[in-house]
Amino acid sequence: MMRQLLFSAALAAMTASPLSAQSFRDRLPEDEVIYFVLPDRFANGDSKNDTGGIKGDRLKTGYDPTHKGFYHGGDLKGLLKRIDYIQGLGATAIWLAPVFKNKAVQGKAGDVSAGYHGYWVTDFTTVDPHFGTEADFKALVDAAHARGMKVYMDIIANHTADVISYRECPTGGCEYRSRADYPYQRRNRDGAAINAGFTGDSDQSTENFARLTDMDFAYDVVVPKAEAKVKVPEWLNDPKYYHNRGNTTFWNESATMGDFVGLDDIMTEHPHVVQGMIDIYGSWIDKYGVDGFRVDTARHVNPEFWQAFVPAMLARAKANNIPNFHIFGEIGGIGLEPGKLAVHTRVDKYPAVIDFAFRQAAVDTVAGTGATNKLWELFFQDPLYEGGADKARIQPTFVSNHDNGRFGYFVRKAFPQASDEEQLKRVTLAHAMLLTLRGVPTIYSGDEQGFAGDGWDQDAREDMFPSKTAVYNDNVLIGTKATTAQSNIDTSHPLYQKMAQLSGLRQRHAALRRGKQIVRNYADTPGLFAVSKIDPDDGHEIVVAFNTSDKAITVNVEVATQSTQFGALYGQCPENADTPGRIKLTLAPLDFAVCEAGAKE
Repeated sequence: MMRQLLFSAALAAMTASPLSAQSFRDRLPEDEVIYFVLPDRFANGDSKNDTGGIKGDRLKTGYDPTHKGFYHGGDLKGLLKRIDYIQGLGATAIWLAPVFKNKAVQGKAGDVSAGYHGYWVTDFTTVDPHFGTEADFKALVDAAHARGMKVYMDIIANHTADVISYRECPTGGCEYRSRADYPYQRRNRDGAAINAGFTGDSDQSTENFARLTDMDFAYDVVVPKAEAKVKVPEWLNDPKYYHNRGNTTFWNESATMGDFVGLDDIMTEHPHVVQGMIDIYGSWIDKYGVDGFRVDTARHVNPEFWQAFVPAMLARAKANNIPNFHIFGEIGGIGLEPGKLAVHTRVDKYPAVIDFAFRQAAVDTVAGTGATNKLWELFFQDPLYEGGADKARIQPTFVSNHDNGRFGYFVRKAFPQASDEEQLKRVTLAHAMLLTLRGVPTIYSGDEQGFAGDGWDQDAREDMFPSKTAVYNDNVLIGTKATTAQSNIDTSHPLYQKMAQLSGLRQRHAALRRGKQIVRNYADTPGLFAVSKIDPDDGHEIVVAFNTSDKAITVNVEVATQSTQFGALYGQCPENADTPGRIKLTLAPLDFAVCEAGAKE
């Protein structure tokens, strides 16, 4: 046990794994530990770009570090200065929230916020000045690559910033108008036929879309003169490349054709759009050699688009000597069930999707009832993914994110009377599951410092540098008495230390990254959840066991009959199987163990 306490923030570097001996380009997606960061909230390396070069007050510049919905000043230079901190955690890949130039401020009176998060793009070809320059982005990518780390870009094909409006509802909030009620071919207010010969968006040929010339089929489209040329590339300024049907309800046809909370919904069925997006994002691969894309709002785009876009990006990456380019889509809203995630790997042909079902199972278990059958149900459905259970290993997993809240928030909500020690144990246990079970673990920046937040979205986007936002600073962090009012780049934090330790284990043991996973124990009550991970090279076994209850347990775990001797990689493990095919484990409350057959650390 004392040996575990000696792990330091430098563990990942000190315990170089076989992975570090090979080119980072050769690592498979499942070899990575991803660190997700919002550049605006991570580190401010250059205060001169805080306002993005825009003059005026916060409603012009978007900069107001006291408000949770505005720019706070973080940038790419700041991220570069802290890259050693990220690598020390054991992360091998950095996923950046979008860095493209955004519309600085959007919204109506009383509901105004800024594009600090990066999802309100106006110019898809350059870096937002709030974050720095293209040279800053190149410096970050080059520095990461020099350290053997990958960089994943967050990209958007579903929408742009909100520029287009509709005459019928000038203040926004237009209801979705369906194809049945407002078909493309109809008569306008003067009685003239519009879009004659257009046979619908199911025929996605250039010839068919050439007949779609009048975009006022559902609403009368209005583009403000001041913003008529604001989008780049220039073709994005033409309303004919948008659906123009009003706000999505997130269901039925509106899920892929409606404006996402007012954002201009791109007509991704249009062949010009398909090629245009391939050209945009292919150029980022060509220019910077990035290693993967996380795709925002992926389920809100028609499958045919992805069936063309994904192979084009993989081919572009291979042409740039990037053989293991990782593309993973966000299937939000409906993605709590594995089947609803897996269908996008089969129909849309996504190589991977973010595993929202993993996060939900972790919340239900460790920040919920403690029953472990939810985890079994999750992994039982792994064969649903295209390519079967083996492909489940490349699905990025997470327990916290910038949209759905931090795991610590759910712990505090479910156990309001829990002691600081119990909160820390529960958050640690969830991240232990993240870093040892199947999938590509994705750590949300701040989790390693005990951030908990107050809920979803803006309430889970705290600053890592000293914050001026009162609604962030009133929370005491998990595992320490600190708050976000101070800098939280603390490599001695118990969560940082534990994540670094487990990331190091993952890097050194192929079974934890690539091994076949066999569920050994689960129940509809709190207690034991155990799996075996089988080394893909020599077949030896690693047992990972978790105690989700608040009481110590002593339990039997099935193992392979040839697994007779064990070494402890983490926690307390027996030296020998007490009978062929079984080991006896004792686990403290909310604790876990990692036991390797046939070898010792």
